[in-house]
Amino acid sequence: MSDDLLIERQGAVLRVVFNRPDQRNAMTWEMYDGIAEACDRAEADPGIRAMVLRGAGDRAFVAGTDIGQFTGFRSAEDGVAYEERMAAVLDRLEGVRVPTVAAVSGFCVGGGLALAACCDLRIATRDSRFGVPVARTLGNCLAMNTYSLLAFHLGPSRALDLLLRARLMDAEEARTAGFVAELCEDADALDAAVEQVTGTLAGHAPLTMWAAKEGMRRLRRSTVPDGEDIVREVWGSEDFRHGVQAFLAKRRPEWTGR
Repeated sequence: MSDDLLIERQGAVLRVVFNRPDQRNAMTWEMYDGIAEACDRAEADPGIRAMVLRGAGDRAFVAGTDIGQFTGFRSAEDGVAYEERMAAVLDRLEGVRVPTVAAVSGFCVGGGLALAACCDLRIATRDSRFGVPVARTLGNCLAMNTYSLLAFHLGPSRALDLLLRARLMDAEEARTAGFVAELCEDADALDAAVEQVTGTLAGHAPLTMWAAKEGMRRLRRSTVPDGEDIVREVWGSEDFRHGVQAFLAKRRPEWTGR
């Protein structure tokens, strides 16, 4: 695995660190693929009882996918392939047999929010921010499975409010919504809280915890409809291609609805 994604076992915990702090830990394709590798490693080692995902530094957990990777997209098929690839990663993380904890500090947006939503527990610093602001940045959309994740964890009304207004939810609101289990004052307190939680998880019955995880996953997935037509229309649009160019040029996009 490259230095952009660090996978390290510490006792009974497998730590996965998104290590691009200068880019707010924006995800590359290789980093997404590495998450599946970490899940395989966690399940292959019976001594691993929990996984922790966190971002390097204190500016971001993950600030979405690296936008530069979208510059080569030319058609709706590119968007469909991307969302299929994302779905495989998210499904693998959500379905891994050991409990997962997202340790969030700073921005947790876009693909980062989806990754955090796939984890079983989320602990965050008070300066954390959560959202999917693509309605004002890129002009793309999410796959139906990702919409389902947000609605399942935040409730449909709050999820739709975040998506339509493209606003960021602060840590206190995230805790009120039940998305964040615990708030910490700073990074040191976050480390201590995560260590305490993973210590608790390591002492619990693995199969009982897996059953709870798998039961919740099946409940959520049982109501996910097909949405490929939505992905095709939005990712294949002129607005999306223009949004990527505007984002990289640091200028405000001018949407046309085409």
